[in-house]
Amino acid sequence: MTPPNDPAVAAIRAALMVLEPSLIEIRDDGALHAGHPGARGGGGHYHIEIEAACFAGKTGVARHRQIYAALGDLMSSSIHALAIAARAPGEDASAREPGARSTPLQN
Repeated sequence: MTPPNDPAVAAIRAALMVLEPSLIEIRDDGALHAGHPGARGGGGHYHIEIEAACFAGKTGVARHRQIYAALGDLMSSSIHALAIAARAPGEDASAREPGARSTPLQN
């Protein structure tokens, strides 16, 4: 489980706010990759589940590009590996990993 005050997760969340997500879940999977060269280099392994209206009508590749653009320099400094589940509001979320939980954002 990702600690609630994890600075890398907080930086990822803050960067993704430009996409105005209605739902976002960020999980640090770094413990699953302990000992792997990317983990030793300082970059983390993360899983992001995000729902945003800006993804409507876009392909998966276009959605990933939007996410990478929003993350900017974090992709080359804090993030070594990133798994992404991105959808628009109203799209089926059943493809999520079993047991994954998402938390709606509070306005």
